Amino acid sequence: MFGNVSPASIAVRFAALAERHGGSTAAHRAELNQRKLMGAIAAREPATLGAVADAIGRGAPAVSRAVETLVRAGLVERTNDPENRRRLALRLSERGQEALRAKPAAHGHFTAGLERLAQSELRAIERAIEILERLPG
Repeated sequence: MFGNVSPASIAVRFAALAERHGGSTAAHRAELNQRKLMGAIAAREPATLGAVADAIGRGAPAVSRAVETLVRAGLVERTNDPENRRRLALRLSERGQEALRAKPAAHGHFTAGLERLAQSELRAIERAIEILERLPG
């Protein structure tokens, strides 16, 4: 178990674990993108579309479509900017604020699994995460 291992074999095992725990499903990625967008709006309220697009590193057309989805879901409110009538101001609705405060769906299942581990195992995982966070990319 602790012999020589290749980075490729570790990457394969890590990817399989991430997928098993909901880290790479399309639904999970969509939820993370939605939370990222809502967080950018919340941090800049009243947010403009351009400011949010810059904050999350996406183009304005893509952000506009995503915001429209959030508006239809009742998570974001869109109003005219009082300083510039041609510009829209974005704010999280009460429901959007609650959704942003809630834990991501996959988070609860994974956390429950981690809660069953011993402190020594949690420290080992924490150390591994610290090492992975230093990797470029």
